[in-house]
Amino acid sequence: MSLFHALKSRSLLILLGLVAVTGGIVINELRSSWLQAHYFFRLATRLDYKLEKGPSSSIRFPKSGPYDERLGYNKIPEYTKSLTSRGFVVTEQVRMSPTLLDSPLAPIYAEKDQAGLTLLDYNQRLLYVLLSPTRVYTNFDSIPKILTDTLLFIEDKELLDSRYPMRNPAVNWSRLDRALFDQVLHAIHRQHDTPGASTLVTQIEKYRHSPEGRTSSIHEKFLQMDSASIRSYLKGMDNMANRRQIVVSYLNTVPLTARMGYGEVNGLGDGMWMWYGRDFHEFNHLLQMQGDEFLQQRAEAYKQALSLIIAQRRPSYFLREGSPVLMRMTNHYLRLLGSAHIISPALQRASLALPLYLNQGPLVPQANSFVSHKAANLLRNNLLSLLHISNLYALDRIDLTAKTTLDGDAQRAVTNLLRQVQTPTGARTAGLYGHNMLGEDDNPRRLSFSFTLFERSSNANLLRVQTDNLDQPFDINSGARLNLGSTSKLRTLVTYLEIMTQLHQSYAAMNPGDLQKIRAESQDTLTCWALTYFVNNPHDSLQNMLEAAMTRTYSGDPSEAFFTGGGLQKFKNFEPEKDNGIMTVREGFQHSVNLVFVRLMRDIVHYYEAQTLSAGIVSLTRTPPSNRNTVAGTTEVSLNPSQQTQLSLFADHEGREFLLRFYKKYRGKSPDEMVQTLIDGVHARPRNLALLFRSVEPEAGFSQFTAFMHKQLPEEELGEKSLQVLYDKFSIEKYSLMDRGYLAGIHPLELWLVGYLFHHPKATLTQLVEASTQQRQEVYQWLFKSHNKRVQESRIHQMLELEAFQMIAADWRHLGYPFEALTPSYATALGASGDRPDSLAELMGIIVNKGLLMPMVELRDLQFAKGTPYETHFVNQPATGVRVLPVAVTEVVRRSLMDVVQDGTGIRLKDGLVEKNGQVIEVGGKTGTGDQRFVTYAPNGKLIASRAVNRSATFVFLIGDRFFGTVTAYVHEPYAADYKFTSAMTVQLLKSLLPVLDVPSS
Repeated sequence: MSLFHALKSRSLLILLGLVAVTGGIVINELRSSWLQAHYFFRLATRLDYKLEKGPSSSIRFPKSGPYDERLGYNKIPEYTKSLTSRGFVVTEQVRMSPTLLDSPLAPIYAEKDQAGLTLLDYNQRLLYVLLSPTRVYTNFDSIPKILTDTLLFIEDKELLDSRYPMRNPAVNWSRLDRALFDQVLHAIHRQHDTPGASTLVTQIEKYRHSPEGRTSSIHEKFLQMDSASIRSYLKGMDNMANRRQIVVSYLNTVPLTARMGYGEVNGLGDGMWMWYGRDFHEFNHLLQMQGDEFLQQRAEAYKQALSLIIAQRRPSYFLREGSPVLMRMTNHYLRLLGSAHIISPALQRASLALPLYLNQGPLVPQANSFVSHKAANLLRNNLLSLLHISNLYALDRIDLTAKTTLDGDAQRAVTNLLRQVQTPTGARTAGLYGHNMLGEDDNPRRLSFSFTLFERSSNANLLRVQTDNLDQPFDINSGARLNLGSTSKLRTLVTYLEIMTQLHQSYAAMNPGDLQKIRAESQDTLTCWALTYFVNNPHDSLQNMLEAAMTRTYSGDPSEAFFTGGGLQKFKNFEPEKDNGIMTVREGFQHSVNLVFVRLMRDIVHYYEAQTLSAGIVSLTRTPPSNRNTVAGTTEVSLNPSQQTQLSLFADHEGREFLLRFYKKYRGKSPDEMVQTLIDGVHARPRNLALLFRSVEPEAGFSQFTAFMHKQLPEEELGEKSLQVLYDKFSIEKYSLMDRGYLAGIHPLELWLVGYLFHHPKATLTQLVEASTQQRQEVYQWLFKSHNKRVQESRIHQMLELEAFQMIAADWRHLGYPFEALTPSYATALGASGDRPDSLAELMGIIVNKGLLMPMVELRDLQFAKGTPYETHFVNQPATGVRVLPVAVTEVVRRSLMDVVQDGTGIRLKDGLVEKNGQVIEVGGKTGTGDQRFVTYAPNGKLIASRAVNRSATFVFLIGDRFFGTVTAYVHEPYAADYKFTSAMTVQLLKSLLPVLDVPSS
């Protein structure tokens, strides 16, 4: 052999040797993933993150993916913006490593199979938790072996091959080869199926992080495989433990579509419950059994679980209209599993013989106690507002732990006691039977009791307890406008003292001579009293003036009729023995005397009326005869400019009210629908229809008018001549708006509004109000030309009173009153305008905090995505308190609240709260009994009819210098008329609650 041939043979042998070695390395790598393990493990160690103080500049959040969307990870930047605008600050947030920050993959970490909303009380004890999925396997060993074997046989046979402890579970080469081959055949023959090549771990990546949980492209598939590969080596190159965890995660989180009444169904445990009604522990116990014991039950549970493992391929199809196909596929796999000896022949036969019955209808929700979740629901609703999340379903599924201010032990103790007092035995134990409380035959089950307690801290008022025993979603504390009776006297008293403060600021520094001149011109009682006070007590302090103001006296006489709220009204005292008394404001508050506060409210209203008018300009007496002009044997009143202004205001206000009513009536209708609605409200006569058409479409031609008339009156014989007469007669310039409304028999502003909206269908209410300024005045011209001066004076009185109550409402809202407007009547001092218990608590908080309006806080801090690369912590740092009342006012009010308990309507709590060390904590408060009724009065003020709508009793209280809140009893119709309890019952209820609250003195 020549040298050349020898060298050639040796090179060939070397080449063959290299090929063989390379092939061996490749084959070994395909089996063992040794090189991949080293590469991906090193990469995983660089994709790290850590939690540090303050907001992070090196963090990124996912854009899409069902898992990240459900747990709220993609919304954390939005939550941050909302929370920081509401007083929260970022105290801790993750810093990502540069490699992780720049990676195109979703962050790699040990993801949670189960997460959701958790609420903790201020002692870090659990208040509420909802983790999703609900039913999960805690570890690999808790999964029945038959279930694991079945899953791996169908989806990933090589996953747990212990011969290769470093194998990459993201790639199954035999399955990948088959998938590529099927793709080639599919390109040639479009009907050929193309099953996927996904392993369990890449399926998890897909349904968690790919957009919409789908593989939309080859690029997306490679991203899934890359992420899955790195995640598989997070804990080391030997990833057997991680591969077992893949089985756990898959079974816990595999998507199984959604069910009406529940929402998304994820995981085999929740799937078995939702689609087959299977208890998690029961079906696992059955699948763990061996032999033929309970064979039928085991076969049914196994077949159902198998069907869900198969259904994950197309869950929304197989678990709905495709259920017959699912049945056939399940039977097919039963045969395959039997042939592979995964299941026994006996189990195979028994399973094949059984049908599948899916629960496909809407889920009937389980009956839950609303009582036990009142506080949690309050907090969850606050979170909805804070985070701008649309519903509780979405909120419950975000990965969030919220630490609250509630005292869980006190919350449960109070809730239990409120439940107990709904039974006769419990009510008797609490002392709720007796005078002004429950009668012997009264059933407490119909009553609802609520309780709220706050604690003052250095920078906020912290909610400690909020609960009721009403087993409905409705929250008595904050859910409605209730008549809380004489608690309104507290708001009235505060307003009275605020007015005195204003008068002190205006006149305390003046000399007596100037005060005398002003007093001669002043119109209202409160200003006159203040001026007299400073004449006699020059430059006196605010504290002394307020104390003197509390000694002003009023009569308790109920015989007087008061012109208020547009008519005559009479009031009565709860205790008739107060009818003939003359008492101070302090005494009237202490004993809750109605007529004292009706008269006090009248003085308050007159004070604000005087603020509206310039002193001495408007006279509400008759105009002197020299100013009257006689026209055609009648007397016409001559108004001065200020009276004209007040009548114009009245016309404007009344016009707005009517305009709003008509806007609601026609809102959302098309122009033709509006016209038809207008026509339906009048008599369908030629004259009326002609007038309406010419008012709404004044520019329309005769032909359009004729077509309209024939359409509306097809049976009328309307000749062209008669139609021409109607067309000309009702031209818009021939009648005023007032006359056109009168002739058509409808309100003229309704006619105007339809005409305006017909030509401006997208006009808003604000635009309508602006456009109708002239028309609103026009329709009330009769008032300006009235020959009855009493009518004009009545309207002016009503307008002045309305404006006064708008000013009072603004003062009340400044102190936490929850509604925009008050009922313009002196009865507002007795509760006619309604209130809410939690809003009364806010007012009491201002008093306890010596005039500072402090934030009401229920949520202390929020932890999003704990243990993940997105972890972010927020702490609530509320704004500093705002002074809304002088300290002097709150001191006077506080003493009056203590008087109520010491010798007034709250006397049951006179002994206060006695601590174990013998120290007594003082209790103060204001009682209120609301008897809300629908009443009808005659023009002379006589009561015609009265129907009880609901009855309530409230006690708004303070305990020492730290605690305050409200306790309320409530009953609605048709039972309201059966009860006669007063706020004495709520005072007694608080007395029974104090021992379980364990309120500390310091």
